[in-house]
Amino acid sequence: MSISFKTNTYTHGRVRTKTVKKASRVIIEKYYPRLTLDFQTNKKICHEVAIIASKRLRNKIAGFTTHLMKRIQRGPVRGISFKLQEEERERKDNYVPEVSALALDSIEIDPDTKELLKLLNFENLSGVTVTAPVALNTLAERPGRGPRGRGGGDRPPRQDA
Repeated sequence: MSISFKTNTYTHGRVRTKTVKKASRVIIEKYYPRLTLDFQTNKKICHEVAIIASKRLRNKIAGFTTHLMKRIQRGPVRGISFKLQEEERERKDNYVPEVSALALDSIEIDPDTKELLKLLNFENLSGVTVTAPVALNTLAERPGRGPRGRGGGDRPPRQDA
């Protein structure tokens, strides 16, 4: 793999050129099993498997490769397709749970939801029971949880002289 790179003396910040990104993706697709999450190891692999014009470009490619490898650990990455990732995606697509999450004996709903189902002409569903509405605990009702100056904490009120 041959990569040409034109250096510009006016580069600012961390610029990832199209060349670096494309070379990194190709290296990952072809040599994924050899690559790691370590920059030094990936740098040696890039040096072995590709003909890269300069040390600076090799380091940029190795750095971006390491970055992509870390992203691949978290999930699929757009623009990279290799056998392991495709097999993982296929396995997830073909997964069928043993017990369906939709198979429930009874569902408890509040009166507002019951009214909504009635408006949608679903009032005769089996296994639906109406329960009393549950009052939500707000922050103001709980001691010590309000904004500053509301009190309720374990400190006594301030005595101004």
